[in-house]
Amino acid sequence: MLAPPNCVAGHMLRRARPTLAGAYFFRCVAEAIDAIEEAVPDALTHLDIGVEDVPDVDQLWSSHMPLAACVAADENHVAQIVLFRRPIEFRAGDRDHVRQLVFVSLVEQVSSATGIPVSTLDPTNLRDE
Repeated sequence: MLAPPNCVAGHMLRRARPTLAGAYFFRCVAEAIDAIEEAVPDALTHLDIGVEDVPDVDQLWSSHMPLAACVAADENHVAQIVLFRRPIEFRAGDRDHVRQLVFVSLVEQVSSATGIPVSTLDPTNLRDE
């Protein structure tokens, strides 16, 4: 509930899309990692995968909010993939869509970071469920 009944609103106001518990989101990430490792066991060997609530506001993004980002490897660090929890939850309509967006975002970022084709990382085509 955002506001109790009052003379302005007249009735209770509710959020259009409630945020999901972080535990469910992390479970979705773990399931996506497991599915990728099952398809290509060495795909994630030289990658760090993390979750942040929102993207860094200091970054210049195009006209849309990213769901994930990849930072290329350098001589001191392995490549890093970051999934942004709030944008994914906001874009999704329900829990199943959150699970699918997490998987799709992770597969696309792993493909970008490693050069492994998306079809190899997702041979059972879970992206289209």
